[in-house]
Amino acid sequence: MTSSADQPGTTKPAETIEVRRKRLTFRSWHRGTREADILLGRFADRHLPAFDAGQLDRYEHLLELSDPDLYNWMSAREPVPPEHDNDVMRLLIAFNFKTTVA
Repeated sequence: MTSSADQPGTTKPAETIEVRRKRLTFRSWHRGTREADILLGRFADRHLPAFDAGQLDRYEHLLELSDPDLYNWMSAREPVPPEHDNDVMRLLIAFNFKTTVA
């Protein structure tokens, strides 16, 4: 027996923001390269709990991009393309590649 959510033309229940945060955190820790797992996973652990829906949208879009592109942008090897230059990308860069002096 199938549920109505499995029928064509019906929708599944909306994902809660907490479930979405957990899903994105999991995706951040399971990128495919250990380096990306560490960079994005640590960032997700630290920042996703405070992200609003718009920030989660922008972060999810970044997760769809390739690890080499993200790494090159975060490390300033290449400039961040304008379509990806947003508050979340800048926070990701600052979190991973900028140090502060105490």
